[in-house]
Amino acid sequence: MIHVQHLTKTYDDLSRGKFVAVDRVSFTVRPGEIFGLLGPNGAGKTTVLRILSTVLAPTSGIASVSGYDVVADPAEVRRHIGFVSNNTAIYDRMTAWEMVEYFGRLHGMTKEHVNGRLETLFEQLRMNEFRDTPGAKMSTGMKQKVSIARAMVHDPPVLIFDEATLGLDVLVARNLLGVIRALRESGKCLIFSTHIMSEVERLCDRIAIMHRGKILDTGTLSELRARHDQHDFEELFFGLLSHHEQNETDAIPASSLAAGGVR
Repeated sequence: MIHVQHLTKTYDDLSRGKFVAVDRVSFTVRPGEIFGLLGPNGAGKTTVLRILSTVLAPTSGIASVSGYDVVADPAEVRRHIGFVSNNTAIYDRMTAWEMVEYFGRLHGMTKEHVNGRLETLFEQLRMNEFRDTPGAKMSTGMKQKVSIARAMVHDPPVLIFDEATLGLDVLVARNLLGVIRALRESGKCLIFSTHIMSEVERLCDRIAIMHRGKILDTGTLSELRARHDQHDFEELFFGLLSHHEQNETDAIPASSLAAGGVR
């Protein structure tokens, strides 16, 4: 399970003062569920996920993975999580098999255990045809499959996909979505972050819409449509963003607007 409560991340910006990248975000993700984190670029999605994976420390609030706090128990969090992004580095001279084996050993798996796990993963992800291909000769789709296998090799209960389909061709992206559905059926707890609304509609059990560091609304697709009286999800999404931006503008004093305080 993932539990996030009032999570906040701020940065000191010399030109703008304090910049709030994540603003009191709260949500829970249960085992056997795909939780969609949807928002435009810069919404704060990746910052939230980097905090959950212990890459960044929160400024305030609580975040836990499988009962382990990301600040107090970062090593345990990393043992219980797998992280897939669209820009995971692949070593040019290592083959697909060597790469995934290497990360399995880093997680403390014995050679026998990791080899058995790799046989299962390479069959599941259809990677056997390029198991001996070095990274320098892999296609984008091959590299992405290696990244997924790396994240799954230690069989973590929690998996995070951050813009994982970005740059993939249609067939590879479709295969990836099928893998994610299968992981849900096996009881994994999953976060799927994207700005592609069609993927969220097809895949996610519940959805949180983020903009400018805040979660604007959370619910199932049917709940969101009913709550906002809008069946077209794209119109619902852009309507929420527009409403939020207008509220922020209305909250700024007129004197600041006259002085050019908003750009």
